[in-house]
Amino acid sequence: MGDSAADVPSIGIDGYNLILPNGTGVATYGLAVAEAVRSLDLPLYGVFGIPVGRDPKLREILFYEALGRGLPSRRGPAWARGLIDRGTTRRGLPLAEIAQSGTIERQSFADRLPIFDRLYSAGFLFERAESYFRRTHRLLEVELPDPPTIMHWTYPVPVRIAGARNIYTLHDLVPLKLPFATLDRKRLYYRLINQCIAVGDHVVTVSESSRRDIIDLFGVDPDRITNTYQHAPVPQNGADDIVDVSAVFGLPPGGYFLYFGAVEPKKNIARLIEAYLSVDSAAPLVIVGARGWQQADELRLAEAIAKRGGARGARIVQLDYLPRRLLMHLVANARAVLFPSLYEGFGLPVLEAMQRGVPVITSNKASLPEVAGDAAIMVDPYDVGALAAAVRRIDASAALRSRLSAASYDQAERFDFDAHRRRLHALYSRVLASPPRHDTSG
Repeated sequence: MGDSAADVPSIGIDGYNLILPNGTGVATYGLAVAEAVRSLDLPLYGVFGIPVGRDPKLREILFYEALGRGLPSRRGPAWARGLIDRGTTRRGLPLAEIAQSGTIERQSFADRLPIFDRLYSAGFLFERAESYFRRTHRLLEVELPDPPTIMHWTYPVPVRIAGARNIYTLHDLVPLKLPFATLDRKRLYYRLINQCIAVGDHVVTVSESSRRDIIDLFGVDPDRITNTYQHAPVPQNGADDIVDVSAVFGLPPGGYFLYFGAVEPKKNIARLIEAYLSVDSAAPLVIVGARGWQQADELRLAEAIAKRGGARGARIVQLDYLPRRLLMHLVANARAVLFPSLYEGFGLPVLEAMQRGVPVITSNKASLPEVAGDAAIMVDPYDVGALAAAVRRIDASAALRSRLSAASYDQAERFDFDAHRRRLHALYSRVLASPPRHDTSG
């Protein structure tokens, strides 16, 4: 990438996951990419699907109102899903620019919304694109008067921006690797991934494990897919606060085990709970996570124990959601983080724990050995006995916890901010040096 002002490329990212009020691992990835782009002194564009109306003076107000109050379900209203007609698709769906006046009090969004140089939105963009893709099996093209040089879609969405280099991050292939663990429509998902690969100027992923899966399942030319890994942004809003977890949560510092993440089949919560309950530990297990599909099956044992009451019932603490700042304080004070997932494209909770010197027990499957290295205890996630033995070992040995804590800092440095920004810079340079797969002259 060139050094003169005229040569400086602009980078766009989507708000597909950034709009979620409770966040996700992919939303955190979007924040990480935005943070790295800004550190490279590259203009950052944001592309959202929030309805902001026709009046330019009200768009900024309506945008932040929607972020604060929450949007309709991701599918959107029925009228929006049917709004793409043939004329619209021939012309391209325009996005409205949101003038940023600086008058909005946006501190409440500091941990979930990057600072953009230019901000665009089209009402229910992603719902419309999904409807269009279901009918045509093609990505919906949208137009900007001044498109970013590179549009970095942080998730496989059926959209492309005309006149930009479009690259797509495919975090993992969970719906195809663990088809029983998701509700995705598998044929549609397969077609979408295939189209992102075929139409995109490049494919990005976040681990060597995911890269191998994508190459093997879709026959991608290895030169067209890059693993950049990622970093974990530090919460900005009150990041330096010291939170007394004993006062706030009633938990002794260093005296509890922690799982955090979604409560869904691939996270292996049911086996984790079974393993934990078989260990005679005074340290409670804290589960922090929004409940998803089949959450009742995953938590059935814990809820049955809770109903029985007594000391065993008090050993498991469930919290549906915590703001990221509070969650990270809970992580920092845990005896160990337990993350025995069946499959992960990256495994962000493992990195977030290691950054804080917290011992980790995790799975030996998919990408998790890459992230954990030699700084964690790894087990077969299907082996409840092995998982219980690992919990017992780490609970009983302060020396083991100390050794893992020291090793975790070194391992986490492999995925720090500087490493991620260097990989992204190399990626963008490579994309711009390659011929576009579509005409980008506008």
